[in-house]
Amino acid sequence: MVDLVGQYEKIKPEVDAALMEVISTAAFINGPQVKAFEQELAAYLKVKHVIGCANGTDGLQVAMMALGLKPGDEVITASFTFVATVEVLALLGLVPVFADVLPGTFNLDPADVARKVTPRTKAIVPVHLFGQSADMDAMLAIAREYNLFVVEDACQSIGADHTGANGKRKSGTLGDIGATSFFPSKNLGCYGDGGALFTNDDELAMKIRRVCNHGSRERYFHETIGVNSRLDSLQAAVLRIKLRHLDGYARARNAAAAEYDNAFGPLEGIDIPGRSVFSNHVFHQYTLRVGGGRRNALKKHLEAQGIPSMVYYPVPCHLQEAYKSDRFPAGSLPITESLAHEVLSLPMSTELDREQLQHITQAVKEFNNK
Repeated sequence: MVDLVGQYEKIKPEVDAALMEVISTAAFINGPQVKAFEQELAAYLKVKHVIGCANGTDGLQVAMMALGLKPGDEVITASFTFVATVEVLALLGLVPVFADVLPGTFNLDPADVARKVTPRTKAIVPVHLFGQSADMDAMLAIAREYNLFVVEDACQSIGADHTGANGKRKSGTLGDIGATSFFPSKNLGCYGDGGALFTNDDELAMKIRRVCNHGSRERYFHETIGVNSRLDSLQAAVLRIKLRHLDGYARARNAAAAEYDNAFGPLEGIDIPGRSVFSNHVFHQYTLRVGGGRRNALKKHLEAQGIPSMVYYPVPCHLQEAYKSDRFPAGSLPITESLAHEVLSLPMSTELDREQLQHITQAVKEFNNK
């Protein structure tokens, strides 16, 4: 789905030199590469604070801990997402409350979010799915009305711009805290696990750093319960290099998406990804909706042609065995549940060339013509 080897080959001299510098200095933990990356990413995002952590899942958990949320507090989020978003809530004893998503962009439906607010609600976690921002103006308006925190799950949307009441802002920088992942397949991915949190709030930044470091600001003095979650220097060195290419990667992904749009737009029974009116798209995934119960057949057809594809996500979180509840039975989130049977993500990479794109688009059209 992503050609990481091809991407590495283009930046190999820079990456190899940076990794050798870290190894030769042995500054593996909290070294100068980590601090430099945090500063450079903060400048790119135009946010006051970036705090590296071990992975995107940790980022979401640390955000909830830094906000002081308590067991039993309700947090509204999407069911149509990777399980990590919900997993961290359950681990902390918080109560995930699922809202439905919009059928075009796959992001949270603000109207359903507003319907799900109760006196126990403490936060909203909008997931910026597949590479474009949720409707943050609407989310922030709901948060202001009910005095809620907003934690942005920006694990798939690094570099996307949200244009709204506060002008143009990067995804992950509009709420109280944003969290992202640097998993290797992400648009800004490292060569292992990594993540980061963003905030413009000085006090929250201090709390986040403390939670990430065993609840400590001074070594061996622990003020709160924390975790051990650090971005290591080797990963930061790689990320510093790839950050310089991030906007170029987004342009390459958009060029591939345009080829897909042109090929699939006229097809009946296959819907191309919807575009938000308030966000550009950085295409972490290019996800079709395939109607008529034909999604799995298309996936098998592509496999026969040597073309990988993925279903993100085949079982919504509210129907997963670990998170089932009487509050959200089957049928309670109709758009989410229909998407689980229709979505199919095609290869999306900075390295896709015209020959590969023609092979993929021709295979899809061939299937649809049958």
